[in-house]
Amino acid sequence: MSDDDLFAASPSPQTSGTYDASAIEVLEGLEPVRRRPGMYIGGTDERALHHLAAEVIDNAMDEAVAGHATRIEVVLGPGNRLSVSDNGRGIPVDPHPKFPGKSALEVILTTLHSGGKFSDKAYATSGGLHGVGVSVVNALSSDTVIEVARNRELYRQTFSRGLATSKLEVIGAAPNRRGTTVAFIPDTEIFGEAMRFRPARLYRLARSKAYLYAGVEIRWRCDPALIGDDTPAEATFQFPGGLSDHLKEQIAGRECATAQFFAGRQDFPNAAGSVEWAVAWPLWSDGSYSYYCNTIPTPDGGTHEQGLRAALAKGMRAFADLVGQKKAKDLTPDDVMIGSELMLSVFIRDPQFQSQTKDRLTSPEAARLVEAAMRDHFDHFLSDNMDRGRALLGHMLDRMDERLKRKAEREVKRKTATSGRKVRLPGKLTDCSADDPAGTELFIVEGDSAGGSAKQARDRKTQAILPIRGKILNVASANSAKIGANQEIADLTLALGCGTREKCDVGALRYDRVVIMTDADVDGAHIATLLMTYFFQEMPALVREGHLFLAQPPLYRLTSGARSLYARDDAHRAEIEAKEFKGKKVDVARFKGLGEMNPQQLRETTMDPKSRTLIRITLPAEYEERAQTRDLVERLMGKQPEHRFAFIQANAARIEEDAIDA
Repeated sequence: MSDDDLFAASPSPQTSGTYDASAIEVLEGLEPVRRRPGMYIGGTDERALHHLAAEVIDNAMDEAVAGHATRIEVVLGPGNRLSVSDNGRGIPVDPHPKFPGKSALEVILTTLHSGGKFSDKAYATSGGLHGVGVSVVNALSSDTVIEVARNRELYRQTFSRGLATSKLEVIGAAPNRRGTTVAFIPDTEIFGEAMRFRPARLYRLARSKAYLYAGVEIRWRCDPALIGDDTPAEATFQFPGGLSDHLKEQIAGRECATAQFFAGRQDFPNAAGSVEWAVAWPLWSDGSYSYYCNTIPTPDGGTHEQGLRAALAKGMRAFADLVGQKKAKDLTPDDVMIGSELMLSVFIRDPQFQSQTKDRLTSPEAARLVEAAMRDHFDHFLSDNMDRGRALLGHMLDRMDERLKRKAEREVKRKTATSGRKVRLPGKLTDCSADDPAGTELFIVEGDSAGGSAKQARDRKTQAILPIRGKILNVASANSAKIGANQEIADLTLALGCGTREKCDVGALRYDRVVIMTDADVDGAHIATLLMTYFFQEMPALVREGHLFLAQPPLYRLTSGARSLYARDDAHRAEIEAKEFKGKKVDVARFKGLGEMNPQQLRETTMDPKSRTLIRITLPAEYEERAQTRDLVERLMGKQPEHRFAFIQANAARIEEDAIDA
């Protein structure tokens, strides 16, 4: 790698025009949604497209859960048109008191943060909490038609891209009909021409909603011309057993630790909420977990998951005490959960989610509610049939023994070369599970936020994560005592396990690759430089033998229609816009840091060996070149600042020239 690669400067931003009040934009109505759809539905990919369907179906489900609807129809027709109908109360159509000349229906469809779910006047529990669901669907659709059967009349209004294209009209009498129908076509300007609803995905979504609320019947229809798999063109879902029925279908006759599932439901008084669950422990399974709040899937779990884990772990340990099994004191929630197939659904007032896409529940009361609901039921499940309880306890103790055995093997495997004692690892290190260092990787990341994303994005078997706090000590300008007293350097040295300087033994290195993964900005480059200086001075053999790498996280995500690409820097961004999008409208999102990227993005762009790019940091083989490298590091990072000043003076003109060219 050349000096230019290591110390390339970012170009200065170029602006034109004046910056005054006229440059300040005020986005009105639903224009913010069309400008930045990712803020509301997580992007413009297939998952985001189907999020629109989920928003509309969730509104219909809220009517059912509130006791006002018994039937929902989901219809996928030609032209990518999706229609969702319910037989609930119907969206109000009377004039809205705060918006003269507009009906409540038009306000709901064209105004963010409007709806009937901010208080408990219309709904005790609901999934539509932010008042943006159906308005976002309207904003991102080229054609939206709303029909409401209410007051024995049928009303109709049309919209396009967030704006009303007709007045609210009475189109006829409807003496035997009630409820709301929302039909929409996602806008190809947002999602691209090729993006289409997938019948199989919508079919699974409709069926899962029926499992979550036993009192509702959901009817599914799809244009036969769109069916290209095993998805039926028509189906009716109604499951009186709720989640228990769902789990039976999922287990499909597999042998389990107990023949009977642990399933039940608990309703709490004064509309505090309700909890429904179904759990099975198949003998050979990787496990799967499905969590819901107010019928909304929460794939990342959250506080309701915490309550379930606590109830199962405490109940299992209590049963072990009852039967005199003392070794169960080491049981953890993971021992109880791993390999299980479980489903958990909660209904609570005013739930709080991590984001508009509602992937994770954050309401603190959910943990208490779930633990209170499940704990007594689980105690009875275990003790009412002692043979069943002992069988389940034995299954979990086997899991615990496997975990402790693997832990012991890892500790024995990773001894220090000199003392033979177990390695004391830093507390912030999240280690990988592989025993053999071959193929393993340690990612050094800046801060706990980036560390949290990296932990979720990693391959647990081969990838370990060590967060460090900001810019580490510059070892080239520090004495030995200062280096030895620095906690970040001590943690890094312990994690690697190979010693430093003359005691550095690459054969004792605990990981095959050491990857510096910092933000794609100036601060990130500074931290990476400090880390490279550390390895150059303290562990040169590690660098010489090719174990040190630089990750290449993107700085920008460029989206046009359904296509998203990532750019490393401004020059790469310009290249992609010119070659890949060729004058198309491009939505540019700038990542402020690794912690701002969601785990999936971080995995796809930076950590997955199949799609990432790494730069290997090496030392020159020739003596003269090694001497030049040592001189460069000493001049730029050493104790004499005048050398750095001279370097800046000598290269400032070239940096300005590069910035102007960019």
